Amino acid sequence: MRCSNCGVCCTETEMLLSKKDIQRLEHKGHPPRRFVRYDKEGYATLKNSGGYCVFYDPPAMRCSVYADRPMGCRVYPVIVDEETGIILDTICCARHSISKAEKTLKGKRVVRLLEIIDSEAAERRS
Repeated sequence: MRCSNCGVCCTETEMLLSKKDIQRLEHKGHPPRRFVRYDKEGYATLKNSGGYCVFYDPPAMRCSVYADRPMGCRVYPVIVDEETGIILDTICCARHSISKAEKTLKGKRVVRLLEIIDSEAAERRS
């Protein structure tokens, strides 16, 4: 994919986080209280600040933790639509640069990631 760094996907993000995502960022010196929000269902999501993901730098138009970004960000713009399955998010202007093979591979990853995240949220609710 050829990301344009436009920041649209980082605007008012609701990106889900796995325990591994949180641990990876924490080990890089980012305290979870700075970037994690838990909803009432037990899901962990990235926090926003100033309308963007806390890690997006609008003036520089880049992610400040790109090398360590969450898995959901890595597979984006491939997402799961509950009605149609694996799709490319229409808000991404670079979605046309994703090959069919890349969409298939990232689709498998996003499905597995959602299974993990659902399981982790269920554990938090217990």
